[in-house]
Amino acid sequence: MRTDSTGIPKPAIVLAAILGAALLAGVIVLRVYSGNEPAQPQHNKIDKPLAVAPVPAPDAGNKDCAALLGKLPRTIPSDGKQLSRLALAKPAPPATVAWAATEDPVILRCGIEKPAELTPTSQLTVVSGVQWLRVADQGRATYYAVDRPVYIALTVPDSVGTGPLQDTSTAIRTALPQKPVRP
Repeated sequence: MRTDSTGIPKPAIVLAAILGAALLAGVIVLRVYSGNEPAQPQHNKIDKPLAVAPVPAPDAGNKDCAALLGKLPRTIPSDGKQLSRLALAKPAPPATVAWAATEDPVILRCGIEKPAELTPTSQLTVVSGVQWLRVADQGRATYYAVDRPVYIALTVPDSVGTGPLQDTSTAIRTALPQKPVRP
């Protein structure tokens, strides 16, 4: 039997190379047929009701918020993924909805107080016919819909993209009439 310079028989070296190549091919085939994204760690998923801190929302119980909540989607897009609506821990703030796939939820609150940052010179952004005031914070931004009968806040982590803002704008435009901005 022929051996290489280390004394290992050549058939053993060939067999090891073939097994290694077969293992690599198996991993590639498995990844292709199971999707291109690796599985997400289970510890990041939200599997219990989300605790949401209350904020002053004097108009949360009115018909406008009820109409909006009925139009909000069950899922919203986020950088190619879908964020699912979450159950909120009791006592949940009224007229509040949250979506997430992991630890960073998107939170919508309806009927809140007028944002202090809204002034006659505030720069507004229009998305799907809704005027928003953006207020940035560390790692997230809160967008305030300021041209509807009630004020609405959408808090979005920087990591989720613009999908939540677009889908909630569509729901707001559909559910609530446009009103002049009241700075």
